[in-house]
Amino acid sequence: MNYILHIFVLLEIYILLALSANQKVGFSGLLSLAQAVIYGVGAYGIAIFSSQLEIGYWIPFILAIGSCLILGLIFSFIAGKVIELYFSLATLAVQIIFFSVIYNSEFTNGSYGISGIASPNIFGYEINTPLDFSIYAGVWVMTVLIFLKRFYSLPLHKLIKATKDDEIAVLNLGKNPKYYKRISILISCVISGIAGTIYASYASYIDPSSFTLDESILILSIVLIGGSGRLIGPIVGALIYILLPEFLRFLNIPEMIAANMRMILFGLILVLIVRFRPNGILGKKAFR
Repeated sequence: MNYILHIFVLLEIYILLALSANQKVGFSGLLSLAQAVIYGVGAYGIAIFSSQLEIGYWIPFILAIGSCLILGLIFSFIAGKVIELYFSLATLAVQIIFFSVIYNSEFTNGSYGISGIASPNIFGYEINTPLDFSIYAGVWVMTVLIFLKRFYSLPLHKLIKATKDDEIAVLNLGKNPKYYKRISILISCVISGIAGTIYASYASYIDPSSFTLDESILILSIVLIGGSGRLIGPIVGALIYILLPEFLRFLNIPEMIAANMRMILFGLILVLIVRFRPNGILGKKAFR
C-alpha cells in the first residue's frame, strides 16, 4: 500500500512540474531548459531555511517560494532581452550554473546533499507518512488546477497566449509583451517551487542529482508528450511517465534493466509523438 501511495505522491509532484512548464512553453512560447532550476530552488529553499532558521515549516516555505519568484524575475529579464532559440540557450546556461553552484557549494553541502528536512505541520499535525503526503500533495494539485482553470478564462491569459501567437499584434494593441511574459513566468515559478518543497519534505533528503539538465529535459518532454497549451495535456504526460515503469513490472523485466528500458520507451514515445502528433497527445492543433 505504501508503494502505491509513493507512486501517487511522485505523480502529483510531476503533474505540478508539468503544469508549471506548460505555462511557459504552451502559453508563452518560452522553451526553457532550466525548469529543474526553479524546482531545485524550491527544494533547497525549504531545506536550507528550515534547517538554518529552525522556525517550523511555513515561514521557510514562504521564503522558498519567494526565492523562486526572485529567480523568476531573472528569467523574465532574460525573456525580455532574447527570444526563441536564444532564450533556450540562455536558460541552458542558467541550468549549468545552478547545478555547478549547488554541487560545489558548502552552503548546500555539495554532492552530499541535505537531510533531515522539516515536514509540513498543519494545526499541530505533522505530515510524515505516504498517506499524509499523498493527501497534502493532492490538495496542492487541486488548488493549482482550480487556479489555472479560472486564470485561463481571464482576458489577462488571452493576452499571455497572444504573446506566443503574434507579439507584433500585442504591440499594436498598445500592450507590452514583456509584462505578460513576466506574469506567465512568475506563475510557472510558483507552481514549480511548490513541487520542489513537496519533494524535499517528502524525501527528507535532497542532493544535486535531482536537479540536473536531464531533469529539465524530462519535464519538458512530459509536456510535449501530453500536449502543451491545454490543462489536461501535462497531466496525461505525467501519467505516462510515472505509470510506464509499473507497466514494465507486468512484463517481469528485471529492475536493473527496467530503469533503462523506461527511458528508452519514453524516448521512443517522444519520437513517435513528434512524428505523428507534433502538438502532443492532447495538444491543441495549430491553425494555418
